[in-house]
Amino acid sequence: MFRFKQFTIHQNRAAMKVCTDSCVLGAYAELGTGGRLLDIGTGTGLLALMAAQRNPTARIDAVEVDPAAFGQAVENVNDSPFSDQVRVIQSRIQTFSSEPYDRILCNPPFYTNHLRSPDQSVNRALHNDELPFEELIASVVRLLKPEAQFWVLLPPFEMQRLAVIAEKAGLHPYQQLEVRHNDLKPVFRTVAGFGFNRFSPPKSEQLSIFNPDGKLYTESFRQLLQPFYLNF
Repeated sequence: MFRFKQFTIHQNRAAMKVCTDSCVLGAYAELGTGGRLLDIGTGTGLLALMAAQRNPTARIDAVEVDPAAFGQAVENVNDSPFSDQVRVIQSRIQTFSSEPYDRILCNPPFYTNHLRSPDQSVNRALHNDELPFEELIASVVRLLKPEAQFWVLLPPFEMQRLAVIAEKAGLHPYQQLEVRHNDLKPVFRTVAGFGFNRFSPPKSEQLSIFNPDGKLYTESFRQLLQPFYLNF
């Protein structure tokens, strides 16, 4: 269980647990005001609930294919103050149909050649066999309004791969945040926003989670997550 300031995430039945980089995506992505938002592969419902807290007039759809994670997300949403704002839907995004969205968020599975788990739910959450980047981008292009944005979290190498696929489909990088454990470590995650308009050059920012001692959070990280983390 992970308690935030305005909601609680139960995660005992979901393969994808709450992690720091997912929280960074949920806190950093530009969500606008109002509108319709989509969380692809919501897992426990974390990103959908963070989006609801940040944009209280948005209508949010959270799509999840795994039955156990779907059930857990439904419970987390129903137990939150945002149950009237967030709708959890069990579906493959490739076959999901809806009116287009103003923002789409996704923390997709990205492992391709790693050792498999005997737990199919874990494989579904971590490996991209069921949601290859090509199918993810095709779904985003189909479900995104012309002036809207798609926000995604990936390791740097996988983000480069996805950006090539997105560019061929007409989605261009808008903004990115490179995330490090601390200033002495390499970038381990990238948060990126894409849109149909070409942005030259895309805005780029840096975020270190810890100070160089590896123990204390940086002030930038604390400010970003302050609306959510209990101890900030």
